[in-house]
Amino acid sequence: MKTEAVHRLRAWPSGTSEGQARGRRYHVSKSVFARGKSIKLVAHEIGGTDYISLNLYDLSAGPRLFPCEMPMEKVLAFLTDLEKA
Repeated sequence: MKTEAVHRLRAWPSGTSEGQARGRRYHVSKSVFARGKSIKLVAHEIGGTDYISLNLYDLSAGPRLFPCEMPMEKVLAFLTDLEKA
């Protein structure tokens, strides 16, 4: 499941757009740094309080996904379900 989540994160367009996951709509902002070796994604639920924040780093040992002050399970579930609204 983690591989699918990383693939979906990489495929998500850069910039800010609307998405949906787990039956909720989000403003999703994706920023790419270091020629694609670092990705930051932040999502705010539209009309709600849910918040997702994570970083992905391409390291020599492979990609590493780091949630920002939330459980990895929450981030993986969000990325797995995320699609364009």
